[in-house]
Amino acid sequence: MAKKGLILLVLLIVVVGVWYTFDLNQYFTFYYIQSQQATWAQALEQNPLQVAVIFFSVYVLVTALSLPGAALMTMAAGALFGVVQGTLIASFASTIGASLAFLLARFVARDWVQNKFSDQLQAINRGVEEEGGFYLFSLRLIPAFPFFLINIVMALTPIRLWSFYWISQLGMLAGTVVYVNAGTQLSQLESLKGILSADLILSFIALGLLPLVAKKVINLIRARRNP
Repeated sequence: MAKKGLILLVLLIVVVGVWYTFDLNQYFTFYYIQSQQATWAQALEQNPLQVAVIFFSVYVLVTALSLPGAALMTMAAGALFGVVQGTLIASFASTIGASLAFLLARFVARDWVQNKFSDQLQAINRGVEEEGGFYLFSLRLIPAFPFFLINIVMALTPIRLWSFYWISQLGMLAGTVVYVNAGTQLSQLESLKGILSADLILSFIALGLLPLVAKKVINLIRARRNP
């Protein structure tokens, strides 16, 4: 690992250590966000631009450092800004944060991991090269895959940053709308379990598999036309 990568890794460890040492996670729990909804709404009414900028910045930071709380912040976006504005804020903040996490992981560990585990990563690299954006798009559509893990894993592949960004933004949009919309009913929810039903999760999984299935069908048709 390069010296700069090692220094950055140490800084990240320090930041995460501070997060857990001072128990900052307590401010990113469902019940805390729910209890502060009225206070934030009042602050938003008095300083709408300032609140939006602060919220956006914190969301990007949390996502970039792969800290817990992104899903709850998406709900908070709905509770504070409504469906349309909340979706715009959460969508761009989450994608920018994911892209920063992608760059951090790539800068810190990509070369080392690729050299150390080149044989094991061949299948993943080949999958990205063959499926292209379909591979990432499918992963983004399925909530069962932790988004922060996708950021890290994709950073180890040959995918380009711009492709990662726009495919991620498009792929995460459906899930973002679901959480933002749930946030508009934040005061009525009893827990995060009230957001995603089993049927909705299955729908996301089916939606996530659709691009890959469609690409396989297209490739099959092309193979038959050009034997």
